[in-house]
Amino acid sequence: MKKSTVMMLGTVSSAIVLAACGGAEAGSKDQVIIYSNADDEAIEVMEATLDEKGYEGKYLIQSFGTSELGGKMMAEGKDIEADVVTMASYFIESAQKSQSMFVDLSSDLKPLDGGTTFALPILGNIGSIFINTDLLKQKGLPVPTSIKDLTDPAYKDLLSFPNILDSSTAWLLVQAIIKEYGEKEGQQILADLIKNAGPHIESSGSGPIKKVKTGEVAVGFGLRIQAINAKNEGLPIDYIDPIEGNYTLTESVAVVDKEGDEALAREIAKVIATEARPDLLKQYPVALYEGEQVNEEFVPKYLKKWDTTLTVDLLEKHQAFFKEAQ
Repeated sequence: MKKSTVMMLGTVSSAIVLAACGGAEAGSKDQVIIYSNADDEAIEVMEATLDEKGYEGKYLIQSFGTSELGGKMMAEGKDIEADVVTMASYFIESAQKSQSMFVDLSSDLKPLDGGTTFALPILGNIGSIFINTDLLKQKGLPVPTSIKDLTDPAYKDLLSFPNILDSSTAWLLVQAIIKEYGEKEGQQILADLIKNAGPHIESSGSGPIKKVKTGEVAVGFGLRIQAINAKNEGLPIDYIDPIEGNYTLTESVAVVDKEGDEALAREIAKVIATEARPDLLKQYPVALYEGEQVNEEFVPKYLKKWDTTLTVDLLEKHQAFFKEAQ
């Protein structure tokens, strides 16, 4: 994901005063290991902020794919090597439920979704349709207003979206389909989308926007901010909020239970959630805390939320739904 060139109008004020912000408390370990599924851009922000706040040399970030890191968390629990994890929130919550692997990380921050006592949100992503306006006109295709519109055979081989078996970005698409149309009609809609996409079902969440930008396809589904960034770069790209809804996935930070040796890890996790948050909000303009504001163009028309807590079990159910439609 490319960095946003648009600045937010305002950010939440940090509500935590960090003790010993420049270093570890006495008796804590010397270096914190951070496991993260975040994009490179998000990791760059975390590193820059931690270094600026005096933690350079006191942490090591290791990157993982969401499925890989999720598998390690679910299998290893608190025996995982990491001291801090930044990860899809649903994976953190599922791991805590099954493994009780995270310590309390409560704070004065007020997440809009209520939050948990063991994790703090750090960024959010929103799904949408995006189009190559030039190619759409060249092909004489109508501008879609819904995901269902993309089942029209006219979009055959001109549509791209991620595979939910590989990318959590695709979950934003599947949630919207199931919630709006139910599983029976939704299965047929998804099957038609898969047929229209053909070879353009991507393993990466950024795959669709790349193909829309190059004109390999005319329409894609992925992260809304990717299309906003492309449009702001002057490319013939536009974004469309589907009437089925713009669903959101968040990523959070949590501290692994290391039997009392978490002082430095707690400090670092809270710096990521507070001090790094303004720059993360610029790149991922989704308000997660009370008091945060974003530019109007970043607010989708049909913001919706799945009506139950997102979990790994629910993801696996929706992955099975996708497989059945193939």
